[in-house]
Amino acid sequence: MNPFLGRLLINLALGSAAAGAVLAFSGGRHPSEKVRTWVRRCALGFTVAIAAANAVMVYALLTHDFSVSYVAHVGSLESPTWVTVVSLWSSLEGSILFWGLMLGLYIAGASYALRNRHPEYINYATGVWLACAAFFAFLIAGPAQPFLTLANPPVNGPGPNPLLQNHILMVVHPPFLYAGYVGMTIPFGLAWAALMVGHLGHDFLRPLRTWLLLPWIFLTVAIALGGWWSYEVLGWGGYWAWDPVENASLLPWLTATAALHSAMLTERKGILKGWTVTLVMATFLLTVLGTFMTRSGVFNSVHSFTQSAIGPTILVFLGIAAAASIILLAMRIDALEPDAELRGTRSRDAMMLINNLLFVLLTFTVLLGTVFPLLMEAIQGKQMSVGRPYFDSMAVPLGAALLFLMGIGPALPWGSASRQEVRRALLPPLLSGTVVTLAGLALGVRDAWTAVILFAAGYACQVTFRELLLPMRQWMRGRGEGLWKALVEGGWRRGRRRLGGYIIHLGMLVVFVAVAVSSTMSTSKEVQLEAGQSTTVGAYTVAFQRAENVQEPNRQSLVAHLAISRHGKSLGELDPKMNFYPAQREPVGTPAVRSTLSGDLYLSLMNVSEDNRSIGLLVMHKPLVGWIWAAVLVMAIGGFIAILPRRRPAVLRAHARLPEAPGAGARSR
Repeated sequence: MNPFLGRLLINLALGSAAAGAVLAFSGGRHPSEKVRTWVRRCALGFTVAIAAANAVMVYALLTHDFSVSYVAHVGSLESPTWVTVVSLWSSLEGSILFWGLMLGLYIAGASYALRNRHPEYINYATGVWLACAAFFAFLIAGPAQPFLTLANPPVNGPGPNPLLQNHILMVVHPPFLYAGYVGMTIPFGLAWAALMVGHLGHDFLRPLRTWLLLPWIFLTVAIALGGWWSYEVLGWGGYWAWDPVENASLLPWLTATAALHSAMLTERKGILKGWTVTLVMATFLLTVLGTFMTRSGVFNSVHSFTQSAIGPTILVFLGIAAAASIILLAMRIDALEPDAELRGTRSRDAMMLINNLLFVLLTFTVLLGTVFPLLMEAIQGKQMSVGRPYFDSMAVPLGAALLFLMGIGPALPWGSASRQEVRRALLPPLLSGTVVTLAGLALGVRDAWTAVILFAAGYACQVTFRELLLPMRQWMRGRGEGLWKALVEGGWRRGRRRLGGYIIHLGMLVVFVAVAVSSTMSTSKEVQLEAGQSTTVGAYTVAFQRAENVQEPNRQSLVAHLAISRHGKSLGELDPKMNFYPAQREPVGTPAVRSTLSGDLYLSLMNVSEDNRSIGLLVMHKPLVGWIWAAVLVMAIGGFIAILPRRRPAVLRAHARLPEAPGAGARSR
């Protein structure tokens, strides 16, 4: 029953999306309320059908219906309930099904939010959304086929990949990543609509920016969660290794960040309209490329294309979407005429343009290092790799330059500025940059690039706080009111976007500093300890007490108990372990981490003797790592603050609902 019902629902989703896309595009030039209503019904039909299909799959997983091919592939009678549920997105076919659910939710949300707005745009935008939905429904119904029926179902399954059931972060990381990836479909459709209509007005730019910022928030958090998962699960002590899968999530984040800054300039000055649309479209295409790279097995070998039809199908979709986008840009980008010209090199406008160019350059650098080995293997049949030295040598200088611009750009005024204004804006923050650098040197910083990052962060921090507090200071000075009133009225109610934007900047500054310090100032050692022996790293002493075997329903764990002290004061016990899963020969380690404001003590179990009396241990002290996760949370909060709509006073809202009196418009003019 489950396989039949699942396939039926997927086919209904495919039919709804395809019919809605055809209706939307056919009614684009002559929008009517009747057509829009039916398009919205088709969008809702897709969402309901794909959500129901996901519910059927979750039910099949929970009831261990091994007649469903996907359940037989990832299900297991021994898996805990939470592992069984998250198995929905733990493997290829299920993750595509879950992708469809996320897309349906986004389409339903955007269709509802924009239902009575921008009638000249919305049919084209919805047509693009539903065309993408039709593709993913086809991918689920055809190449993926998670609901295939097995004639001879097994009595039990292997369970999901052990790495994916080894930490609770598996519950949250993939949904956040998909929410970031899939959400880029909405601004992509809006950008297409702007090109089709040939106009990108101020009113339409707002939903474009809002629906770009929302998935950007999710993608930001997802990247951090992925780093945290790697740090907490893989046992090597790092959170970023320029792995192709990591790069796949970073690439659209870079272009989306550039697009958000470009949209600000477009909204304020009426310039860079075509550039903003181009960045939005590139962001979506990079999410499709990332999906291809992480869902095709391409990084094992280019010859693995033939192992599954999913990879080639996504690649064909990427090619069609890219070609159509390029053709549309070539034909229609001239219609998005700027309302003004960019004037003056000593201005915030110019700095934001340079900011955009640096983001694009960094994107190209990471993309080249990620894709080049694959192209060489495909062309010449030779395997090669581009390692961390390439990425660090290119990304670190560009990152430092972007960090400087986070201080220089906001310090300068909009429009042209005199030399005296430039000096008055740019010289005072040099003091805070110098103070932060000297403090870092006093605390042991010796790496040159880390010192540069500290200086740039200190410089940008002063500018950010100054700009963050500026509206409140102006409110207090102009109205003579107190700090609380200025914070509520000038900062929160009237300057919410500005407040959120600078909170994001503050979080980003902390991320830069924490990454630089933790990458260059960590200490580590590998030791072999007998029971009763100890070792020291920095101020910490780690003593091995005993090791024991622990049996769990889905795995067997070998746990090492280690007593921790600092400067002779006992801090309790840390218990790193090695987990053995039936479906995998090699054990999966789970490091133990003690986090403080100054840094982390990181213990990873490398090996255990047969009699459990001797262990191999990786001991690390990594400064400021916890600040990365906290700072990303601050960035997400800032993003949600910026995305909240501005509330108009009640008098203005009431006035907006009143009909205009005859002749009033003429009198006002």
